[in-house]
Amino acid sequence: MSTIADDGALVLFSGGQDSATCLAWALDRFARVETLGFDYGQRHRIELACRLPLRAAIAGLSDWRARLGEDHVISLASLGEVSETALTRDTAIGFAADGLPNTFVPGRNLIFLTFAAALAYRRGLRHLVTGVCETDYSGYPDCRDDTLKALQVAINLGMDRRFVLHTPLMWRDKAATWRLAEKLGGARLVEAIRADSHSCYLGDRSVLHAWGHGCGTCPACELRQAGWMRYCAALPPGPA
Repeated sequence: MSTIADDGALVLFSGGQDSATCLAWALDRFARVETLGFDYGQRHRIELACRLPLRAAIAGLSDWRARLGEDHVISLASLGEVSETALTRDTAIGFAADGLPNTFVPGRNLIFLTFAAALAYRRGLRHLVTGVCETDYSGYPDCRDDTLKALQVAINLGMDRRFVLHTPLMWRDKAATWRLAEKLGGARLVEAIRADSHSCYLGDRSVLHAWGHGCGTCPACELRQAGWMRYCAALPPGPA
């Protein structure tokens, strides 16, 4: 553990596997951590209902509870209104004419992080933590390392502050993300994320699979399931 005394962080916390792991990562490092979610009319907005129970479960795993500060939710309904995507409309998931998955919401991460920086400015928080990833991802251009580095420069120039944008999952696949959760909080954190987080694009929580809740067929479920299987395959065998 390497706590930064008197330094605060704001975690973009959707209620999914990646953001939950990032919350644990931040709580392990920063003296004060706040969380931020967005309601943009997402099709899987059930993730918003998962946020607070999951947040409480993570905070209760160690002395992290004393470091966990306020939770914030920002409404970005206009983002959903201008987005013709499978995450904001009842549309079959597939690929758009430009080759990108139609679950890509243009500008989403750029907008999220800009609003996060504005909130962090007011709250006196210097560090922004987000779970974007360029290793196991759906091809979203706003998840790329170059995009996030450029955005940090723009935010710092535009707000005249020295924010630090952390992407602890950028070069980790889903199996490595499960391993990071185990390293941070042991089997209890892995189980909390498995059972209480939400990743399914269709918002399906009717079945709890070995890897978590979900429809089992959308890209988010397939990615999570594959990562879980690789993670479990690398675990040492239990007692005979």
